[in-house]
Amino acid sequence: MSTPASTEGEISRLEQIQEYLDQDSWREAAALLRKLQPAEIAHVLEALPLNQRQILWDLLDSDQDGETLMELTENVRNELLQNMHQDDIVAATEHMDVDDLADFIQELPSDVTEEVMRSLDEQDRRRLEKVLSYPEDTAGGLMNTDTVTVRPEVSLDVVLRYLRQLGERVPRDTDQLFVTNREDEYLGTLRLADLVTNDPNETVAEVMSLGVQPFNVMTPDSDVARRFEQYDLLSAPVVDDKGHLVGRITVDDVVDLIREEGEHQFMGSAGLSEDEDMFAPVLESSKRRAIWLGINLLTAFLASWVIGHFEDTLDRIVALAVLMPIVASMGGVGGTQTLTLAIRGIALGQLSSKNAGYLLAKELAVAVVNGILWAVVVGIIAGIWFDSADIALVIAAAMFINLIAAAITGALLPLALDRLGFDPALAGGVLLTTVTDVVGFLSFLGLATLFLL
Repeated sequence: MSTPASTEGEISRLEQIQEYLDQDSWREAAALLRKLQPAEIAHVLEALPLNQRQILWDLLDSDQDGETLMELTENVRNELLQNMHQDDIVAATEHMDVDDLADFIQELPSDVTEEVMRSLDEQDRRRLEKVLSYPEDTAGGLMNTDTVTVRPEVSLDVVLRYLRQLGERVPRDTDQLFVTNREDEYLGTLRLADLVTNDPNETVAEVMSLGVQPFNVMTPDSDVARRFEQYDLLSAPVVDDKGHLVGRITVDDVVDLIREEGEHQFMGSAGLSEDEDMFAPVLESSKRRAIWLGINLLTAFLASWVIGHFEDTLDRIVALAVLMPIVASMGGVGGTQTLTLAIRGIALGQLSSKNAGYLLAKELAVAVVNGILWAVVVGIIAGIWFDSADIALVIAAAMFINLIAAAITGALLPLALDRLGFDPALAGGVLLTTVTDVVGFLSFLGLATLFLL
């Protein structure tokens, strides 16, 4: 499988910088850094051990600090901030967008936060305070207050002259202007493409679009991401409860949100945070992982306790000990498939208590088909292996039972965890493994005790 060109470029830059650092070639490393985008610098920093990471950060030009910090994962960013002087932190925030600054400032000590707030002009301070007044997992917390608004009664020619006057002050990623009345109530949008392709004498009202529905400030960020994906939006307005325009959300913020959610699902399945630093200090990493290892140990003892109740059975029929892991393993795989499907459905807003019954019925049907298929396959192999039709029937029945139990657990467990306020991606895997192990061992050894002794 070939490596994408962009990935190869990142790897070669990383290797080149590591070579410069190993050779103490600071000037060459700094020169290469100046050629990189903030996201590329962040990628390199996260891939370096702690000592080299700090050296590289110190080589970075101060005007690159702010954007690079926002591209880093939370743990890596916090580690670098601990070694930065307060004045350097304040300077790094100078060119940050308000939405990025709102995320960044919440991670700083209170005295640094106050210093950052004092460094802002009155307009930016009000904008920042507005964003900070909303929870960070809502449209209000995600938005940027930098917007360009126009009145419906003005001509397109006036709008064009207004944009020319703004010049570089036009916010980044502006693909449309927002139309408001004199009370700042949102009315619609004026796409830049429509602005430049229509008669300059036409009014905004004649050309504006009414199709872009605004987000309420309290809309969950997951719903924001879903609508951006469904309607291929580049930007969208955000309004308060009275319909007043208060900001906009751009696609770059939504892409970050979707990436973070994907990393959360992936890392959460292993009990890790999406911000886990690959080169974090040993004790810090050990402490985080110890919690989930402890939980897993408790569930393993539960499975062992079930097995312990069938000690006599295992002593008399050694073949059971050989075959026992197969039942639990197959149940675990089948359950994980259903669990992953259900967690994805919850994350995308496609699964709820309303349609959970349909998913359960479908997954049960899949489990029945696969249960029969693999029960027959494993039964035949076990029967030939140990020359026993009885053992073949017992393991086949146990596998069928465990696959059914795995399907039920995988479909319903994420919904139950979500309703109880727990993260299904983080807790689902451990609990599912417990169920499939316990049911697998109990059914296999229980049936063997009933029919083979």
